Amino acid sequence: MGLASLSANLLLVSFIAYMVATVCFGGAVKGAKSEASYRNNRWGKIGITITIIGFITHLGYFITRWMASGHAPVSNMFEFTTAFGMMLVGAFILLFFLYKTPSLGLFALPIAIIIIAYATMFPREVTPLIPALKSKWLTIHVITAALGESILAISAVAGLIYLLKNVDLTKGSKQRFWLESIMFVLIIVVGFVLSSTTFKVAGYEAHFTYIDKNDRPAKIEYNYPPLFGMHQYEAQTPGTMEPWAEMPAVVNAKTLTTFVWSVMTGIVLYILLRLIIRKPIAALFQPFARKANSQLMDEIGYRSVLIGFPVFTLGALIFAMIWAHEAWSRFWGWDPKEVWALITWLFYAAFLHLRLSRGWEGEKSAWLAVIGFVIIMFNLIAVNLIIAGLHSYA
Repeated sequence: MGLASLSANLLLVSFIAYMVATVCFGGAVKGAKSEASYRNNRWGKIGITITIIGFITHLGYFITRWMASGHAPVSNMFEFTTAFGMMLVGAFILLFFLYKTPSLGLFALPIAIIIIAYATMFPREVTPLIPALKSKWLTIHVITAALGESILAISAVAGLIYLLKNVDLTKGSKQRFWLESIMFVLIIVVGFVLSSTTFKVAGYEAHFTYIDKNDRPAKIEYNYPPLFGMHQYEAQTPGTMEPWAEMPAVVNAKTLTTFVWSVMTGIVLYILLRLIIRKPIAALFQPFARKANSQLMDEIGYRSVLIGFPVFTLGALIFAMIWAHEAWSRFWGWDPKEVWALITWLFYAAFLHLRLSRGWEGEKSAWLAVIGFVIIMFNLIAVNLIIAGLHSYA
């Protein structure tokens, strides 16, 4: 078996392990009779053991893919997103041993599972680095930035648990609306996985030529019926659906098409779920958050930002600027990815300022943590894929 095949199999094992561990953490939360049994539940111990096994195989995937490609596996969307999921699980394991709260695993692992599932929708072939990425700063900058984001993501998990426990979903309110909106966004991601898998199984392909942002002819293959066309596109596949509109050269129309299909699928899925359960989606998850300690969730959320913020600062700003100066002889260039990294940094700086100077604890802090994760995911999905730039994976 080659290293690339071994790497893929290890990732599959970790994916399955995370799903099994999630079920175990669910058993720990539902079966606990008291606070003490909740923190030391047998199912919780089984869950964390399986999670560690999954993390080890996930780390094995990362190492074997590195060996197969000859470079750190963070050079494309598949590699970066799977690495992000791995680091998120690693951050959860560390915090679990510090705080012994199964609820954290019950919500953190499904998010990691969705992230890995999202990653597998992108090309998975092991490819050599393009010349522009052949630098030690690829490893240093991207891995450190992903690690910082994964720790910050744990603050959002703790914030979500806090909100599910403390927001009254029986009454119409702004809090209920926004909490349900978070559930809707998660279903949109599931919609992406579902729609992408459906068209992939159907073997859909549509080929186009277009003029790229450097005014050069290029080719592109769509795996969804094209809703938006690339700049000055021409269809090369007979019978191809005519795109609704032609996009300017700075927009990746293929990814925008994927995004719109995902949203439409997610909307249909959300409506079906609401019709079936006849209550907000958030209400389905609320019982799993009731045994969580609100004060502990608030502390986990705050400490995650305290740790994740300086790591993110190092990776996404300082190391990034060093590499930018080495590659382009300038520290900053207002590229879309650079701008959103700065926006993310400013947001978490404001989070800490409001927490320390204004006393924004509890529900306010939880909402900020969740909003921060939305900003991170927007950077990961929209900025990487839809907005073309020097840093994008588009």
